[in-house]
Amino acid sequence: MDSLLKHMVDMTGHRDHAMLDISVISAVQELAGAIQTRIVSIQGGAGQQVLRARASIRRGSAAQLEESYEATPGEPLAVYPELARCLGECRASAESVQPDGTRILWLPLWFGDKAGACLEIRNDHPFAADTLHTVGGIVGVYRNFQNLLDYSERDSLTGLLNRKTFDDQLARMLHGAHEPDARQGGQPERRQPHAEEKQWLAVVDVDHFKTVNDKFGHLYGDEVLILIANLLQSSFRAQDRVFRFGGEEFVVLLRSTTLEATWKIIERFRSNVEQHVFPQVGRVTVSVGFVAIRAFESPVVTLGHADQALYHAKSSGRNRACHYDDLVSDGVLQTVASNDTAEFF
Repeated sequence: MDSLLKHMVDMTGHRDHAMLDISVISAVQELAGAIQTRIVSIQGGAGQQVLRARASIRRGSAAQLEESYEATPGEPLAVYPELARCLGECRASAESVQPDGTRILWLPLWFGDKAGACLEIRNDHPFAADTLHTVGGIVGVYRNFQNLLDYSERDSLTGLLNRKTFDDQLARMLHGAHEPDARQGGQPERRQPHAEEKQWLAVVDVDHFKTVNDKFGHLYGDEVLILIANLLQSSFRAQDRVFRFGGEEFVVLLRSTTLEATWKIIERFRSNVEQHVFPQVGRVTVSVGFVAIRAFESPVVTLGHADQALYHAKSSGRNRACHYDDLVSDGVLQTVASNDTAEFF
């Protein structure tokens, strides 16, 4: 009982989804004495769903987050028919015995009628009834706390991540390449597998949005923002993070990709918006400014560079994307002195 209470206190003390994942699998692993415990994301459409582990722990080892889990191919859900049936029937659990005798228990994390993730426990012997009862209670607390975290991190209109969450994730991205990550057992984060790959920050602004509000009203203006948010989510990759920064401005953090790929991704989004037919409003376009994220450069400076590129995109015709370093190389913008908190123009 003391161990269970300790784990519950630990779980509810976190304000970060990843740390909460680590906490819950550590608790379940200890209480179930399992071979392995994982949090597995369930992604994709009907008939094409895949499982991607986002955090795992093995017997005798420390819990860890899976690197770039969203960028991996994943395991087809069809490999586990018991789990597929469980999800299709909206059941609370499923169990399977593998050819080697390993038993797998799945506990989907239901949010309404959708399960976006699942707790997976592997063991070499049957699960005791009292263990199942205790683990089920932990999953319930985990699910409720995930809901609370999600509510505090998301914009109420668009459902995208909010400004506060952006500030936290940008700071982590700026410093993560050189600082030990407590979630990885003190090991430095490894988010740049190739030297030419970088992290990127893109600022997106809806062109002439004030005109939309003035001409059609704020109700249609809100609908435009919601549809832009949907296009952002469908145009960018699963491992990228999309935020509503405020008003008609959005920010995207692109993870581990090259300049060429970044251009393609951003242009794909810009083109998708340009070609989309917005109800009543008709045609809407966006302008984008983006910059590479450099370790230990302050968030203010990084965001300021992306804003400069965005300003140039808007002042030179709108409905276009501009890369800060290209503008500097071409002599359109000049680098200026800066300190840790502000940039001087």
